[in-house]
Amino acid sequence: MKLRMLQIDSFAEKVFQGNPAAVCPLQEWISDEWMQKIASENNLSETAFFVLEGESYRIRWFTPLREVDLCGHATLAAAYHLFREGEVIGDKLNFQSLSGELNVFKKKIFSIWIFLLGNQKK
Repeated sequence: MKLRMLQIDSFAEKVFQGNPAAVCPLQEWISDEWMQKIASENNLSETAFFVLEGESYRIRWFTPLREVDLCGHATLAAAYHLFREGEVIGDKLNFQSLSGELNVFKKKIFSIWIFLLGNQKK
């Protein structure tokens, strides 16, 4: 199985600045065990995995030790990748997560905003 993996620096305009996160776009989900092993090997604070489900993306974040409910900079990194690759038409992107719905807006080429709709965990 081939997986695409990127390292993206959030909150930065140049490489090797900001807060790095690994981003792994998936066609379909792989096992939790595999995602945890990938995140552990990346050894970054978070690795974001996401899959297109309907009109939005489901996103999950793993640290080297466990899955977490929310990660802002890894979400920004995933959104940046999707906007840059042309996977999203327009300037709005929606993620579904363990913490609820995350709306992301592209304001300029390098300006991406996340809006959290409150704690929607059930």
